Amino acid sequence: MALKLLYITNNTQVARIAQASGVDWLFVDLEMRGKVERQGGRNTVISGHTVADVRRMRDILDRSSLLVRVNPINEHSGLEVDEAIGAGADIVMLPFFRTRAEVEHFIASVAGRAKTCLLLETAEAVDNAEAILSVSGIDYVHIGLNDLHIAYRMRFMFEPLADGTVDRLCQKMASQGIIYGFGGCARIGKLRPPAENIIAEHYRLGSSMVILSRSFCNTADMDSLDQVEESFRTGVAAIRAWERELLGKDEAYFVNNRQFVRDEIYRVAEEISANRA
Repeated sequence: MALKLLYITNNTQVARIAQASGVDWLFVDLEMRGKVERQGGRNTVISGHTVADVRRMRDILDRSSLLVRVNPINEHSGLEVDEAIGAGADIVMLPFFRTRAEVEHFIASVAGRAKTCLLLETAEAVDNAEAILSVSGIDYVHIGLNDLHIAYRMRFMFEPLADGTVDRLCQKMASQGIIYGFGGCARIGKLRPPAENIIAEHYRLGSSMVILSRSFCNTADMDSLDQVEESFRTGVAAIRAWERELLGKDEAYFVNNRQFVRDEIYRVAEEISANRA
């Protein structure tokens, strides 16, 4: 089964292009609470999207699903969920939860009006994973490597994949019959570990979804929509072509790839440490 490809944007022109190129879920990000404190000073983006962006996106999406990330559980969570669903969300995502009670509150707030997606990105959620994942009504879980590696004071975003944390979580989610994914994906042949090796890890782990990262298509660095369209068209096509190749790979390939990815992640982590010294 091909990975569901997610892309974060509130730009309807970019969303139209992404949808036409085969991106499965367009992602509007309403999360603001605590992000600056958690991620300040790092190479991350605070989106600043609004409920009005959700409505605009709903008006133009007819093939791709609309995912909306709300804030972590707070005193206004019920209202935030209502607004996201009222504006047209197909899937509502809860970030930065720690406990089963928070997830139960979220599921009850959605109340079957949309699909639910948990963004598992805290050390406490990892510790409480079995209790959390047994909650009825969870449709999807995405493992957020950025905040998770921060929580564990790791050096490189992909270290939770190298140390077995992602493997263990995937096993728990699979045992509950939950659809899951993790992390982000660059263009084929880019970054370290290269995107094709990361995608092979998704296949080894039974993952069903991945977020297309800024390095996949950074519209801020592009001068025209034609460039954006070319980037999505060629980038998505390359991922799909590589997925078709992976279907013919034997078990030994995935074992060797897992070792290569692990070694490369730790090489990058060591380089980050050296550069900070």
